[in-house]
Amino acid sequence: MSQRIVGYWIMGFWALGVLTACSNSMAKLLKNPDPAYKLRMAEQFFAKEQYIKAQQVYEDVMPYYKASKEFEDIYYKYAYCAYNLRDFMNAENLFKSYLEIFPNSSKAEEIDYMRAYSFYKQSPKAELDQTNTLRTMGMMQTFINTHPGSERNKQANEILDICRAKLELKDQKSAQLYYDLSQFRAAGVAFTALLNNYPESDRADAYKLMIIKSYFRYAEMSVEEKKVERFERVISECYEFVDRFPDSKLRKEAEDFLTNSKTNIKNLTNE
Repeated sequence: MSQRIVGYWIMGFWALGVLTACSNSMAKLLKNPDPAYKLRMAEQFFAKEQYIKAQQVYEDVMPYYKASKEFEDIYYKYAYCAYNLRDFMNAENLFKSYLEIFPNSSKAEEIDYMRAYSFYKQSPKAELDQTNTLRTMGMMQTFINTHPGSERNKQANEILDICRAKLELKDQKSAQLYYDLSQFRAAGVAFTALLNNYPESDRADAYKLMIIKSYFRYAEMSVEEKKVERFERVISECYEFVDRFPDSKLRKEAEDFLTNSKTNIKNLTNE
């Protein structure tokens, strides 16, 4: 047997011994009948950022302190244990309960923000379901309305912008997927909705160009008797592009579609 394998075994036994000792130590602490001692230990764990241990002990001593002045601080730190352990769903529920139990707390504004922020931490990447992103936006806006003078409103507004950008990106990817799958009419509808939903977007001219491209390809693939009507739709979209984005770097491309559409109509009507 190599020395390296022996070394791994020794390290494994040592780690197992440490875990067993820690487990026994926590079990002994939780069995201690003195809640004041356990609370002091929970505070030490929390200060050392040992949040799993702190969470266990806070949960254990909470029933002893429900009617005491210490209860608010215990619940406050208990909620933050969940947050710091990245258990954001539980953290949001605990922050919500904190506000219900201590509505007049001096920390109410902070916790109100943290509840909304916990939803933000659950917001997934753009391709996935955006329910938590929408909830984040609703709760952040409610926070801003409820606490108009809060220093946290700057960050709340920044998060709203991030969430809007994520929703925009999700809609953009969905519209682009229709185009990539050659579902050009659906792509035209989706990009139109995208532009209507985000008219002030930095990419508004790009969305309008994709509307033009989608309907141009749709017209190309149409049956002969529908082509003229559908190229006329492209022409209309091109004129709208020029009116709305006269200085766009994409204007030349839009004008090329305009020229090509007119040429196609001319050829079709001369046949």
